[in-house]
Amino acid sequence: MALIKRDELTSWLDQGSVEQQGRVVLFFGERYLCREAADILQQALLQKDGGTVHPIDGDQEDPSRTLGQIMNFSLLPGRQIYRVTDSRLFHSKAVAKDIWNKAMLAHEAGRPGPARLQLQSLADLAALDADEKFSDIGSEQWQQLFSFAKPGGDLSWVDKLLAESGPQTGVRGGGAATLADRYLAAFEKGLPGHNFLFLSAENVDKRKQFYTFIKKNGLIVDCSIEAGASFAAQKNQKEVLRELALRTLAPFQKKIEPRAMEMLFERVGFYPVAVVMELEKMALFVEDRPLISCADIETMVGRTREDALFELTEAFGKKQVASTLVILGRLVENGIHGLAILATMRNYIRRLLLFRSMQLQANPSWQRGMQARQFQDVYLPALKEKGEWTEMLKGHPYALFMSFSKAEEFSCPVLKEWLALLLKTEFQLKGSPLPPTLLLEELFLSMFAWKKTEH
Repeated sequence: MALIKRDELTSWLDQGSVEQQGRVVLFFGERYLCREAADILQQALLQKDGGTVHPIDGDQEDPSRTLGQIMNFSLLPGRQIYRVTDSRLFHSKAVAKDIWNKAMLAHEAGRPGPARLQLQSLADLAALDADEKFSDIGSEQWQQLFSFAKPGGDLSWVDKLLAESGPQTGVRGGGAATLADRYLAAFEKGLPGHNFLFLSAENVDKRKQFYTFIKKNGLIVDCSIEAGASFAAQKNQKEVLRELALRTLAPFQKKIEPRAMEMLFERVGFYPVAVVMELEKMALFVEDRPLISCADIETMVGRTREDALFELTEAFGKKQVASTLVILGRLVENGIHGLAILATMRNYIRRLLLFRSMQLQANPSWQRGMQARQFQDVYLPALKEKGEWTEMLKGHPYALFMSFSKAEEFSCPVLKEWLALLLKTEFQLKGSPLPPTLLLEELFLSMFAWKKTEH
């Protein structure tokens, strides 16, 4: 019945009965914003008649079982909200690489159940027959099926996990209905009783029939935020963070100075959940004072945080394992969110990768051991004349020279592998029960190990 933006949800609720406006709701986009929007709708549904919320983790879910629950009358009173996070119903080639990464993470962590669920999603996505083996798929066919290069190494573990799951009925195979098709066929008959289905997903393929069906017969809430570093994207991101900040501080009856808010955003980046956590901490820190100042940010998450993050990249760049782990531990102890640490390392490694790629160009030619004067007078002007990556080449010439000199020490394959390890850790931080400190320490030790392997 509707496709709305997350900031339109409240006014949409004021327009009429929630039950009349759709029983199937899809939230897609930024993970925390999806959760927040779902909370608002959930509260509106339960406010009048009460009911029960059935939380379902999409990564651990058996979608067929969920469908069976939704399509049956409940003996419980009130509205029944089945809330699926990280739904796999909208998977396509566009998100196949993410699905594979999650399967790899679960397998390496010794969790065959979650790994099997992700692999079954890939099999469903490619419409593989039950007797087809992943290890037998050629490189070209793999690329066509999943839109990413076939991973190297022995993939027999994939076939073994899928074989242990037993035959899949009505799910896999080109002639069988996909899960989304089965949901679509069931929902066309209508949901029984007072059942509601909430689905959330970070990525969706809007070409899918099930997406079109929900848009026509239910509700879709767009929680996506433009990514990137463009002026428009940055402006949009800051507006979202500012809205979250004001709403987070309101129950504490606190306000924050505009400059203090900017300082916080600069240090946290676009991580809504981290912004909320930091502001909740700040609201308690200022006690009876109604206004959070720049000095408060300096004390709690200001220069100390900025300097510590800089120290982390410095120690890492110098290959100082012990110092890196000590600084990392200090950051975590001081309440620095793991995702913010990952964001700092990602920006640092991407910068190194970009500069290293520039050095590999034939023109202008980079010379190992280049001196600062030659860099400033010859190499840097020649780079700027090409008109590429001009934003990255701004700043003091000597600071750029030091960054280029550091990039010289690493190879592109190692830097790319580090980015893959960062992505792996990000998935773990979002979904693993393991302590963040353990995951982050494993990340840095793995990156140092990769550097040694290169040598």
